[in-house]
Amino acid sequence: MTSRNRDARHPRPNPLYKEVKNRLMRSLVAGEWKAGQAIPSELLLSGRYGVSVGTVRRAVDELVAEKIVLRRQGSGTFVTTHTEDHQLYYFFHIVGKNDGKEPPSHELLSFLREKADRETALRLRVGRGERVYRIHNVLKLAGSPVIFDEITLPAASFPDLTKTLFAARAGTIYGMYQARYGINVVRISERLSAARASAQQAAGLKIREGEPALIIKRVAYTYHDTPVEYRVSCVNTRQHEYLSDLWKNAPPGAAAP
Repeated sequence: MTSRNRDARHPRPNPLYKEVKNRLMRSLVAGEWKAGQAIPSELLLSGRYGVSVGTVRRAVDELVAEKIVLRRQGSGTFVTTHTEDHQLYYFFHIVGKNDGKEPPSHELLSFLREKADRETALRLRVGRGERVYRIHNVLKLAGSPVIFDEITLPAASFPDLTKTLFAARAGTIYGMYQARYGINVVRISERLSAARASAQQAAGLKIREGEPALIIKRVAYTYHDTPVEYRVSCVNTRQHEYLSDLWKNAPPGAAAP
């Protein structure tokens, strides 16, 4: 029986490059290559997996498109790090109405240990009643409070997190997840709606209770689409708005609408 006939009778469940991509992902999850480190060259990976360089390149292309790794001309391919610039221009979508972008400062309001309620359990895929951290945090732009965040984290994924550690982080929240816990946020899913600020949100933003605001419900995912954070943000839209440049996230070759 020819190899072609064997392939026809026993087709691969995934294209070969997808299998290579999955093996690369397993190595990333296992921490074989840390944030900021180079992964082996495509030639070395082709030898490691017993496939062609072209197959490896196609697998790596998908990881690049998903912002899991990045290519540096003449240097190689590196695991994405959550630097301030990466956070500001890829995951942070609130800008001034004059289109200005600026790095936010933060103020921690509260840090609580609680049991997951129904919505939290659903968003984080944990059991109802499992331990979570509930964090209230305000982000300021040009010194003014603009975003009130309620951030919920599964305690099992961040076992030694404390109020002191969270407040004293050197960089972004996602940078802390990555540097301290080896958790890389590679994708977010957001739902936007109009609402009126609650008493708690209004107090954090220093606006009137009931004032119109933008509500953003975000789930952040690490590798294999595993949720690691559920965040509800209330945005004061007097001077700021939500901006998403969708073309930036489109895979190479995607057609414009």
